[in-house]
Amino acid sequence: MAIVLVIALVAAAIGSGLVAGIFFAFSTFIMTAFARIPTEQGIAAMNSINVTIVRSPFMLLFLTTLVLCLAIAALAFFNWRGGASLWMLAGAALYIFASFISTIVFNVPMNDALAKVSGNGAEATALWTSYLKDWTWWNHVRTIASLLASIAFVRALMLG
Repeated sequence: MAIVLVIALVAAAIGSGLVAGIFFAFSTFIMTAFARIPTEQGIAAMNSINVTIVRSPFMLLFLTTLVLCLAIAALAFFNWRGGASLWMLAGAALYIFASFISTIVFNVPMNDALAKVSGNGAEATALWTSYLKDWTWWNHVRTIASLLASIAFVRALMLG
């Protein structure tokens, strides 16, 4: 296996594993903690995270891992290596579709809707209740997909 591909797979395995860990924290305790505080405070905390995260090193990690996955998929497809290429494609597809695209299609629109609601009143409470359930469900998808992508990249390295 060429050294550039090895480096890309190692970086993608680490990147998708780190992303999985961040998502895991939200799925296992952050959203649960937010659900335990008053609606207004939960909405304010989540909105603060949503503003902060797009300006944080997380975005560099999230997007760099995406680019690595696109490159790995192309390398797997155009330079077929049997089982290793299958694992490379599986890891790339998991990250690209179930982690990155699901974020854009599901989590970001929910974040945008939350940002438009005041933290008081029945409308805010209804949205927050729905948000906690739906956002967390899609976050579970992102967590599992990112972790499985990391595992797939490690498996590709083992076969290469």
